[in-house]
Amino acid sequence: MLINNVIGLTIASGLLGLCIGSFLNVVIHRLPKMMEAEWANQCAELRGELSPPPPAEPLTLARPGSRCPHCGHQIRAHENIPLFSYFLILQGKCSGCGQAISLRYPIIETCTGLLSAFVAWYFGPTPACLGALLLIWALIALTGIDIDTQLLPDSITLPLLWLGLLFNLFGTFTDLPSAVIGAMAGYLSLWSVFWLFKLATGKEGMGYGDFKLLAALGAWLGWQMLPAIILLSSVVGAVVGIALIVLAKHGRNVPIPFGPYLAVAGVIALFWGKTLTASYLGLIY
Repeated sequence: MLINNVIGLTIASGLLGLCIGSFLNVVIHRLPKMMEAEWANQCAELRGELSPPPPAEPLTLARPGSRCPHCGHQIRAHENIPLFSYFLILQGKCSGCGQAISLRYPIIETCTGLLSAFVAWYFGPTPACLGALLLIWALIALTGIDIDTQLLPDSITLPLLWLGLLFNLFGTFTDLPSAVIGAMAGYLSLWSVFWLFKLATGKEGMGYGDFKLLAALGAWLGWQMLPAIILLSSVVGAVVGIALIVLAKHGRNVPIPFGPYLAVAGVIALFWGKTLTASYLGLIY
């Protein structure tokens, strides 16, 4: 009976993850634009100018309905079914103008669905399953936004931090003292690296969003996971950075967002962090 429950939960979570992945595509595309509009209004207010007139249909995560960025074609319900619509109905092209639709949309839906299913299989019907799903969905959204804009919005990182502390109030992933220390240590560790690098080179090596993201991961997983997360993110970042420079001719002076590597390291630490930490300590001692 328990096995059947886990299988059912895994399938349901995978299907839910596909739908959430479709919504995360909207978040990744629209949230930076909403932030830019808010910044423009704030700057105009500080300069004593009139704020730009609001558009006829203000942009939110829910409105207006999804449209083709090339021709403005309104995406209909049957064209918005995760994966199915892209590959079988639309075949990767807008039905209005025939322009190719980015592969990023089905990739994010697929990753969200697979990771959601794995979370359900790994944790089973427990509070940890719900928490891990929320954490991973937020990390996917942050990864997409950081890749596009090199921004990690406070509207995601800060609630994620407090949510981690809330779940660990009941010891879901770690005890509360470890979570609180993890949040503080996560922020201060990258904050220290930022200022040391800036004092040494006069340049900013990373953004404040990276501090907040590592603080959030510390709040979810505890301070004990921070060394593994920092090490894993650095290794992944170095490998990807070298590959971009060598294979994609990515300029060395072109900044590479660090948030996606923190997110990948956080997911690895969520599932296998304790095993990796134990193995690492075993090698030392």
